[in-house]
Amino acid sequence: MSTLPEQNSEWISSTGAAYPPGPSQTAAHSWNFSVYAPDASSLWLCLFCPDTEEPLAEIEFFARTGDVWHLHVEGIQAGTLYGLRATGVCQASSGLVFDRNRLLIDPYAKQLNRALVWNERLYQVHSHYMVPKGVLASPQFDWQNSKKPLIPREKTIIYEAHVKGLTKLHPDVPEALRGKYQGMCHPAVIKHLKELGITTVQLLPVASFMSEPRLEKLKLTNYWGYNPINFFAPDARYQVDDAVTEFKDLVCTYHQHGLEVILDVVFNHTAEAEDYRLSFRGLANRHYYLFENHADITDYQQNCNYSGCGNTLNVAHPVTQRLVLDALRYWATEMQVDGFRFDLAVTLAREHKRFDAYATFLQVIAQDPVLSQVKLIAEPWDLGPFGYQLGQFPAHWSELNDKCRDSFRSFWRQDPGQLPQFATRLLGSRDIFQKHHKPACCSVNYISYHDGFTLQDMVCYQDKHNWLNAEQNRDGHGHNLSLNYGVEGPSSDADILQKRFQHKRNLVASLMLSQGIVHWLGGDELSHTQQGNNNAYCQDNEMSWLHWQLDYQATQFLIFVKKMIQLRQKFSCLQQLSLLDDQYQLHGDKHQVSWYLADGSVKQDEDWTDPYKTNCVFVIEHLKDHRAMLVIMNAGNTPLQVELPKKSWQLLLDTQFETGEMLEKAATRTRYVQSERSLSIWT
Repeated sequence: MSTLPEQNSEWISSTGAAYPPGPSQTAAHSWNFSVYAPDASSLWLCLFCPDTEEPLAEIEFFARTGDVWHLHVEGIQAGTLYGLRATGVCQASSGLVFDRNRLLIDPYAKQLNRALVWNERLYQVHSHYMVPKGVLASPQFDWQNSKKPLIPREKTIIYEAHVKGLTKLHPDVPEALRGKYQGMCHPAVIKHLKELGITTVQLLPVASFMSEPRLEKLKLTNYWGYNPINFFAPDARYQVDDAVTEFKDLVCTYHQHGLEVILDVVFNHTAEAEDYRLSFRGLANRHYYLFENHADITDYQQNCNYSGCGNTLNVAHPVTQRLVLDALRYWATEMQVDGFRFDLAVTLAREHKRFDAYATFLQVIAQDPVLSQVKLIAEPWDLGPFGYQLGQFPAHWSELNDKCRDSFRSFWRQDPGQLPQFATRLLGSRDIFQKHHKPACCSVNYISYHDGFTLQDMVCYQDKHNWLNAEQNRDGHGHNLSLNYGVEGPSSDADILQKRFQHKRNLVASLMLSQGIVHWLGGDELSHTQQGNNNAYCQDNEMSWLHWQLDYQATQFLIFVKKMIQLRQKFSCLQQLSLLDDQYQLHGDKHQVSWYLADGSVKQDEDWTDPYKTNCVFVIEHLKDHRAMLVIMNAGNTPLQVELPKKSWQLLLDTQFETGEMLEKAATRTRYVQSERSLSIWT
């Protein structure tokens, strides 16, 4: 054992065990440490004071089993901080980058004492103050008998939110709690989510991360958090006192109100770009990361960059894969989250650098008794070779359907030839998620996401305005399919405002009528704008934070959104449409969908071929009791005279009205004039 001279008698070390990985408490004040570092020649446990981070001791690991170093230490007081140092060969051409002077974060640390903020000076002088330390504590938590809501996939309505952005400007949340885990579970926030009608909150990354050094130099920050440095520890940026306890309190509170919590997780890359040694790279660089090959020779000085962020995790390696799976199980059990959205999920299913629908990672999750039962959502692409894989994940996964987003946007801005595609997306994209093999809820339908225009900006800006990101407006997607109605940006013109809000209502109604999981970008219901920035990843300011003070039009739009969500929840045919020619599910209600022309006649195959057709009429009928819903959509610039098919109908909602409702209750009808650029729903 090696310690600082004045601390020699305080710690008693012994061999310890190679399992489980990471730190594990064996008794009061006693901990076992297990670290994967196959190429290291020696490893050291470094202990620090909880309050000042002053060094207490350095204790050498003297036991090793295979590739795993292990050590047991008695006499560690609760709250003591720790890190690791590794020695070994430093030869970059061989992928060996050991540096005894670098303090490293344990990949299995469950809590960090503070956020990791890049400091060039501290990094260059090898100061241990550069990195946060793991916290050795096992706080008890009372879950108050809360249970996971277990919302079925087909009934799921996801609300995507940023922990800080959701409450930073919320007037009813105490100032000390704004932007924090505790702020998210404030009664005012819960009330808003419940009244809106969502079932599931999807949090942007909360695992500990570091903002890129490039952004720090520009006085910007990685606001979204897609740059992880640890997969277990909730980020301390959002804590008041204790990130772990406060995150558990958030989950517990949401479960008590029937709301699920799913996490956006990033396992495709880490913050160790540009060969920084902060954690993984300093322990097992050649094993945790993926490198380019020249013929059969691995070039350890050239990282694969399938993420676009400078490196790629090698999830196909057994140890990296185990780390990721252990992290997922930890969040699903210890933290009680209800599911995960996997950023650039194709990277996780690459074997020999190619996507494999039967990759080991996917097979392990499928048979895992914990992970197979949570919600699994893939972003089905990455930046590597053959990276677009929409529809290729297993049936118990759901996938972000960008084709649905693009189709909805294109149809309502009158792009030619969109009607067949639009109809296909409405009914669950069965050309992608094939009937008989997958349910429609494999498709996650959305009109806006955190990376892109908000719904408000979609009808206010023709082009992106990302100048404040300091990349000369080169970043962000240029294919926005937006429509500004003649004015770029805000307008006070009453006619333009009316058209913009009606356009938004059409998009919202289309989304809520579509088959699949609904994804809603938090803030769209508040008409949140990012001033045309469609890539606000580095804007930790009022551009990204939600504003809760609404004007008249925004208030009316919020009412409309609530009504559309309520309508979706009321009618089972909008949640799970089971057609006779789809044998994926034999039990339950069966429906028939019939398509009509405006004159009431049945739509024929040749009627789908007109590229300038901008309207459609369809009926969803329950085959057992013959209950039916009629939908009329008119994206054209002129009113459409419609002969309502089969029977007289009662109007439920029309998007030409501010809240979807007519001022006077409409009687049943057999014909209707559908206003330009609007849709209506009937029973």
